[in-house]
Amino acid sequence: MHGKRVGHLERHGNRVLFQYDSNYLEFGKPLSLSLPLRSEPFESEGLPAYFSGLCSEGWLRRIQAFEQRIDPSDEFTLLINNGRDLAGAVTIEPTD
Repeated sequence: MHGKRVGHLERHGNRVLFQYDSNYLEFGKPLSLSLPLRSEPFESEGLPAYFSGLCSEGWLRRIQAFEQRIDPSDEFTLLINNGRDLAGAVTIEPTD
């Protein structure tokens, strides 16, 4: 967010984990009320609502999914593939 690493998002099967970066915890603000600052990871089935809300919808989602040859309901992959072009200050970047 604004060029600072906020945390790490990863998928294990249908479970998604988000954990704030330890450096961000010192001075950062929560991404949302549903993701308060804490050192323990958040675990959910599918994307947490905050991240799901960053995904494209409607015709744009269908076009992105078609061009990227992925299922339009695969929000995690949509977010990773398109995370550098999101509305607002947040970007999602894949790690190596």
